[in-house]
Amino acid sequence: MKIEFNKSDRQRNAFQLKGSLAKKGYDWWYHSFTGYNEKTGEEKSFFVEYFLCNPALTQEKPILGQLPQNKAKGIKPSYLMVKAGTWGKDAVQLHRFFSWKDITVLREAPYTIGAPECTASERTITGSIQLTPQEVAAHPEYMCGSGSLSWNLNVSKKIAFNVGYGAGRLFRTINAFEMYWHAEGMKSEYSGTVIFNGEKYIVTPKTSYGYADKNWGSGFTSPWVWLSSWNLTSENTGKKLDNSVFDVGGGRPKVFGIPLNKKLLSAFWYEGRPFEFNFSKFWTGCRTKFDCKETDSEVVWHIHQETFKAAVDYDITCAKNEMLLINYEAPDGTRRHTRLWNGGTGKGTVKLYAKKFGRRIPVDTLRAENVGCEYGEYSKTK
Repeated sequence: MKIEFNKSDRQRNAFQLKGSLAKKGYDWWYHSFTGYNEKTGEEKSFFVEYFLCNPALTQEKPILGQLPQNKAKGIKPSYLMVKAGTWGKDAVQLHRFFSWKDITVLREAPYTIGAPECTASERTITGSIQLTPQEVAAHPEYMCGSGSLSWNLNVSKKIAFNVGYGAGRLFRTINAFEMYWHAEGMKSEYSGTVIFNGEKYIVTPKTSYGYADKNWGSGFTSPWVWLSSWNLTSENTGKKLDNSVFDVGGGRPKVFGIPLNKKLLSAFWYEGRPFEFNFSKFWTGCRTKFDCKETDSEVVWHIHQETFKAAVDYDITCAKNEMLLINYEAPDGTRRHTRLWNGGTGKGTVKLYAKKFGRRIPVDTLRAENVGCEYGEYSKTK
């Protein structure tokens, strides 16, 4: 059976908070990319996210679930949260909240989101966030740091990771999964400018190392695992690969409330050759083992996946002092992920194999840089 994951699907990339998810659901569009300081040439990785939550519960002002009085009363959050930030030695995440009454959302494909000074669509993202240390100290419910960041970028999505029937119309309609994933642009080229704390950064397509995906559902996964990069150099030839990208995600998905332990979805587009490792495509014989952990100074990912036709090994690390403990609250108002590591400067090695008659045949060993990465597990208390 043919495997084809590089398939655009703007219906999956559209607004999903319908039915029961309107009262207990989130839907977010995530972007990451690399820019270069206009004056010094310094490389810097950024992220931008548009996070929608519980549209049916809207009020005049955004409802923040971590506000003490809301937590005491069990009031669920409702808002658009625009999240943006950077990784590196001055890593920070910034949040800006809007009431549903102050935004516009096109509920059909192709998606668009409009809010004061912040917009998103398939082809462009713009926005601005500014928070002082005093504001952040006075509002811990914002769940973020201080600083200023603005962006004005074009997006060109080159290679998709369509996970197949698991996020198809039927399974979306019946809310089979607690958390869904679609990467409309696991390889995306960004162009434009970013201004971070007064410094201007230029983003150009071929060195943007951009990524665009979305998640939606009623809750999150634990453990939470994600890796992706298209800044790849072949150890076979010593050359950078122009038409390659990998994307790995998952952890412990829940289907109709039943957890499936240690399940990952991944795709590797290697110079036009598709390699997919997708547990939902049971006919491929997909098997996964992973060991993700923290050390004193790093977060480490060791992932092995194998099918009847291919195998892959990921060995990636990212320095903690360049990462964030990324903050979200679930649609029910709980905040169970309090140690979810998130980065964009990971690096390591990927070994890719084809298989013939059960024997591994090396395809390439690759040096991966600018790796987007996440790992975390639920805290023991909510």
